[in-house]
Amino acid sequence: MPGIGILLVNLGTPEVLDKKHVGRFLTEFLSDPRVVGLPRWIWIPLLRLFIIPLRKGRITAAYKKIWLSDGSPLRVYSASVSQKLQEHLGEWARVSLAMRYGYPHIRDALLELRTAGVKRLIVLPLYPQYSETTTESVFDAVSSQLADLDWKPELNKVNQYFDTPGWVHSIATSIRNFQAQHGRADKLLFSMHGLPQRLVDAGDPYEKQCRQSVEAVVEVLKLHDECVLTFQSRVGRELWLQPYTDEVIKNLAESGCRHIQVISPGFSVDCLETLEEIAIRYRQVFLEAGGEKFEYIPALNDSAAQVNLLASVCKNLIDYDAAH
Repeated sequence: MPGIGILLVNLGTPEVLDKKHVGRFLTEFLSDPRVVGLPRWIWIPLLRLFIIPLRKGRITAAYKKIWLSDGSPLRVYSASVSQKLQEHLGEWARVSLAMRYGYPHIRDALLELRTAGVKRLIVLPLYPQYSETTTESVFDAVSSQLADLDWKPELNKVNQYFDTPGWVHSIATSIRNFQAQHGRADKLLFSMHGLPQRLVDAGDPYEKQCRQSVEAVVEVLKLHDECVLTFQSRVGRELWLQPYTDEVIKNLAESGCRHIQVISPGFSVDCLETLEEIAIRYRQVFLEAGGEKFEYIPALNDSAAQVNLLASVCKNLIDYDAAH
């Protein structure tokens, strides 16, 4: 089916492991009004003069703990997913990878697809659940670049894919396979990335979709009593979605829970938030509070399940449109 292009977009990552590149990445990320909605005249000077200088050293040190020989895990796994998806789809579609912040740029990926003769463009943010801070930010950037390039392909946007049978099956199978090898824990935590509560109160459907995601997976696994939904990665002093992952982990250990497993199914591939925050820092929280065994269940990463899932999302989208 010539003329179909798939633009995969993930969040992004520093290009090089040093304070300069980490600071540059953080500045671009935190300058997005979808991410921080404060007035620009207040936020941007505050960001550049205080927040970035204070945070870039700590974030660089965190990246050093998980950095791979080929770059950050997010970049390495995302690139592998893109390549494997292209191999899986063959001539059915042209696949191009971009990052919302950093490289490869969305503009460059769009130019590549246009040069390849793409007439119908599928924009697939690698976020299973929708949020204005992530998914809609990708759509903002794509729309802006398409307008700037004066390119008007037929556009299909994937808002979310947590509600597809393929995603639910893939996450449930990942958990089942891990537990078949390592045994079942006393508690299984589904740790989703957090969001300020005020954004959900204003209408962002993210929390609802997170709960639906976990409910669907738990129903397949039949593990209701031992599963807990939590939210990680909060920053600042305002109220974020609760319960907080680190507090739940600490409370479980203090209450006598000896073995927990944690999965973060809101992340399509492993990254700083899963490999450093969960698998390193939160493991330490659990052990220091009296827990004995902490296991992190990896993201789908570049597995066959991930590739098959994304392929089915795109093909089902085209088939649906053709049938209607």
